[in-house]
Amino acid sequence: MDKRRGLNVGKDIQIYKRLIAYLRPYWIRLVIATILMIIVSGATGLLAFLVKPAMDDIFIAKDISMLYLIPIAVVAIFLIKGLCDYGRYYLMADVGQSIVRDIRDQLYFHIQKLSLAFFIRTPTGVLISRITNDINMVQASVTSAITGLIRESFTMAGLIFVVFYRDWQLALVAMVVFPAVVYPIVKFGHRLKHYSTKSMWVMGNVMTILDEALSGIRIVKAYNMEDYEGARFSEENKRFYRNWMRRLTIRAVSTPLMEFIAGISIAFILWYGGMGVIKGESTPGNFFSFMTALFMLYAPIRKFNELNIVVQEGIAAAKRVFDILDTKPDIEDSPSAIELGRVKGDVKYEDVWFSYNSKEDTTKRAYALRGINFRVVSGDKIAIVGESGAGKTTLVNLLPRLFDVTSGKVLVDDKDIRDVTISSLRANIALVTQEMILFNDSVKANIAYGSNSQDMDRIIEVAKAANAHDFIMDLPDGYDTVIGEGGIKLSGGQRQRICIARAIMRDAPILILDEATSSLDTESEREVQAALDRLIAGRTTLVIAHRLSTIVGADRIIVLNKGEIVEQGTHSELLARQGYYARLYSLQFENA
Repeated sequence: MDKRRGLNVGKDIQIYKRLIAYLRPYWIRLVIATILMIIVSGATGLLAFLVKPAMDDIFIAKDISMLYLIPIAVVAIFLIKGLCDYGRYYLMADVGQSIVRDIRDQLYFHIQKLSLAFFIRTPTGVLISRITNDINMVQASVTSAITGLIRESFTMAGLIFVVFYRDWQLALVAMVVFPAVVYPIVKFGHRLKHYSTKSMWVMGNVMTILDEALSGIRIVKAYNMEDYEGARFSEENKRFYRNWMRRLTIRAVSTPLMEFIAGISIAFILWYGGMGVIKGESTPGNFFSFMTALFMLYAPIRKFNELNIVVQEGIAAAKRVFDILDTKPDIEDSPSAIELGRVKGDVKYEDVWFSYNSKEDTTKRAYALRGINFRVVSGDKIAIVGESGAGKTTLVNLLPRLFDVTSGKVLVDDKDIRDVTISSLRANIALVTQEMILFNDSVKANIAYGSNSQDMDRIIEVAKAANAHDFIMDLPDGYDTVIGEGGIKLSGGQRQRICIARAIMRDAPILILDEATSSLDTESEREVQAALDRLIAGRTTLVIAHRLSTIVGADRIIVLNKGEIVEQGTHSELLARQGYYARLYSLQFENA
């Protein structure tokens, strides 16, 4: 048990050192704040020091000059202390928020670079919780804790000096109880880290349920599932409440327990020191100066307990943040990767096998694709068909390296796509999907998304090519209209035409259409199909089609079944074979 705890402490120290590194760019502000804190600490000790002359010279010796000097000194000390404390607080707040900004930026940029498999494994709500809740807890442990540690250390040093200066023997007696105060600080810190970790984990679940319910609100309402979703949320919320209350209970117990221990020691010292005054071994001023410093010394000790709690909670949060920062993308540029440049558009799959299991996990590996071989000549339109789960989307996702092949090769212009940079590969590919992904921004920003050009004439040109210009001009602010989250303010056909305009704007030589018209009504499909015909012209196109009638004119149709190519050919050739494709075609038209 002790060995494991020692290992955990070592890991905690490493995590905290890593956090402290974020302070490096702001060291000047930190140094200035530290100087100001030293002044504040010195002023606190000086106030305790002045108790003796105030007591002995004013109240006992009745020195009138000291009656004027000491109050003026007290006012000056409080003024200096207040100004320095303000400067210290402002500077450290600035440093703290800067660190939060830096970590949040780093985390977000890193998440953006992680592979698609990571997002399949990790719920969106968990990521949102990391970027918001966890980083806020990290901030306090780096700034408040560090500055508090410095401030309280100097304050303790000044007050300990006064305590020993006034009565070193009595000070030694007071220091005997110090370990009894430190023990609960350490013990409570470990318990708090445990419950903080559990609370943050549960908060990730809460955020996931919230994200799912809000993004799917139309389905929730359509199926009368409001009460069910409310119950799901309430259950996780209660779990969070229970963990948080355990955390608050430990926080609440720690301070009264320390006060009780301190009260016992102060009572003993009051009796022991009072006997010294009665016996004439010390003056009342000397003793009360000692007691004032001792009372004031309790505040930074209590603060150390609070700071330890903040540090432990921050370490728990930092571990979760660093877990994501330390996650390596499954797909990265190789050290020798080259820039691809603009390609002709030849695409080749050579004996491609793919499994969603990680490469390390070879047990019970299930392959989504098996021995895929085909070639697409520049400018050809290739249709990929098959029943649900046949591997159609998986096959096209390998081309822009959203996933990497388990074995085999995917080549573009006879170059293995793993030997070229990811950015240069994806610059040659445009994608239009069934999901119609749009962003809560203006129409023009959505059309220009992923393009190097922001030219308004070009945006209008591609909108016209996508049959989108007329309805855009009917929107309240035309091309400047903000279309809402996911393009919620537009119809399905309008959203899809904006997506097609975005693909035209990209002007990529390779185009992937993943069931781009399957969710549209007949009239919208006609409009979208006309726009797609313009988009396809002159480009190498891979089309996943649910409605087989839309790919009759394809240069070649690839038929997938359970991850394998079972047939290839033109529409007429495949119908003539009376095989798997002919059966799919006849079934679809029988059900039409």
